[in-house]
Amino acid sequence: MTAGSVRAARSHMPRRRSRSSGSPSRARRAAANAPTKLIDDRQRERSARVRERQAGDRAARGLTLPHSTRARRGVENCRKRRQYIDVLAPRSTRLRSQRDVNLRRRPLILSLAAIALFGLTLIPDILDAIGVIHIPSWFTMGGIDDARAILSAMMGAVATVLALIFSVALLVISMVATLFGPRLLYRFMQDLVTQTTIRLFMATFIYICLVFLVTHQDAKSRFVPQVSLIMSWFLVVASFAFLVYYSHRIATSIQNPDMIARIADELYPAVVASHRREASEGTGPLPDDAGIQREAETGALVPCPRSGYLQHIDHRALVDAGRDAGAVFIFRFRPGQFVFRGEPLASVVPAGAARSLERVIDRHTAIGRHRTITQDAEFGIAQIVEVAIRALTPAVNDTSTGVACVDWLADALLVLAENPPLEGNWYDANGTLRVWIPAVRIERLAKLAFDQIRQASTSAVLIRQLHVIARIAPRMPEPARRALAEQAEAIRESSGSLVALDRHDLEAAYERVRAVLG
Repeated sequence: MTAGSVRAARSHMPRRRSRSSGSPSRARRAAANAPTKLIDDRQRERSARVRERQAGDRAARGLTLPHSTRARRGVENCRKRRQYIDVLAPRSTRLRSQRDVNLRRRPLILSLAAIALFGLTLIPDILDAIGVIHIPSWFTMGGIDDARAILSAMMGAVATVLALIFSVALLVISMVATLFGPRLLYRFMQDLVTQTTIRLFMATFIYICLVFLVTHQDAKSRFVPQVSLIMSWFLVVASFAFLVYYSHRIATSIQNPDMIARIADELYPAVVASHRREASEGTGPLPDDAGIQREAETGALVPCPRSGYLQHIDHRALVDAGRDAGAVFIFRFRPGQFVFRGEPLASVVPAGAARSLERVIDRHTAIGRHRTITQDAEFGIAQIVEVAIRALTPAVNDTSTGVACVDWLADALLVLAENPPLEGNWYDANGTLRVWIPAVRIERLAKLAFDQIRQASTSAVLIRQLHVIARIAPRMPEPARRALAEQAEAIRESSGSLVALDRHDLEAAYERVRAVLG
């Protein structure tokens, strides 16, 4: 560090009135830490500017809370929490698409790679056979009989384990369908560890078979591919080493807390991606929903080409197409809703641009047989609710899983409160509305997270619901707070069938909720 940078750093440091401020060692330490403090100050200023801009956007969209006592209390609590937001552990922003679930393509790709690897390792063996190069004796694995015996043993072991892996995978899939519901099967089918294990053993088996085929001896010639034999041994060792990790992965993934937590973790990258805007996209004033619906009646209807769930809308491509054509896309359904074949999917305004933009809508919207969490935060909530309802059925009666689902649902609501679902308005760089999608409100998600579990719950789960309402309510926007207050009242009304002791605990939890909500 130069003397000039040290003097500049000292000029930005606040002066402290302390008897130890004149200590030379303390002054040297302060000068050494000054650049780090400057960077921290800049980061805090940048974070403050981002929060102010987000608050301005929410105010422009009409999401500011009314100036009541409860609203001001919630805003103050949010501000206190934001002071510590920088020290929270970062969440993953990577989201894997549920639209791409395939157990065939990746094993096939690695099998082709095994064939290519066999061709590469066969080159030095051929060169050694014709006398171009010489492989040293310490690098060989014996003669023709030894090679065939080793290859036969490895091929039998790999084939047995490969069949075992398929059996375990099918067993786990059947267990998941029974315990968690069939809508969660895609998580195991797209699990990277399961796919890697299957394709690694498949590739090893194909490689050993090829080596076994070229290993031969007759009256005129003898060919023992020593390099390929060594590579076969390495592949078998690597496959069985990965089998240990696969067993650990299966044992942990079928546990209820791990499954529920992974569903909640996927919500964060989904809502972050929904707020991400490209360079060609901008912001604009909040439109009137009723006016948008009236404008849609003047446009041309675009029918849905097939029945299914609306999974994904590529708003970036639609914004670009709408800007070029001077048109607005008004969708009648949001991601997660079911659309019938031939039903109006969207309207194009003005109607004259519909002929050229109908294929654009078909190309940049995905409709499939399953719901996905990519743009459908409601589906993530519904998955956790389904696990809870199955756990609380009389046949299972797993109260611990129900309580865990309530906890992770509260965490999911907090994620959605920090990154509220957008209203579905997408603008071009000039601030002109180009894509409109029906919005999903956070109060609807809060109602979804509590309704069905409350209706099927025992006293322990009901009390835990009241506890989490009291903890998350100060950090929720006013519409969600009203929805949570209604849920607390409904939980209290359902306590009439409880015994006196349980009813006393529930009343105590309800009073804490009332104290928080005001």
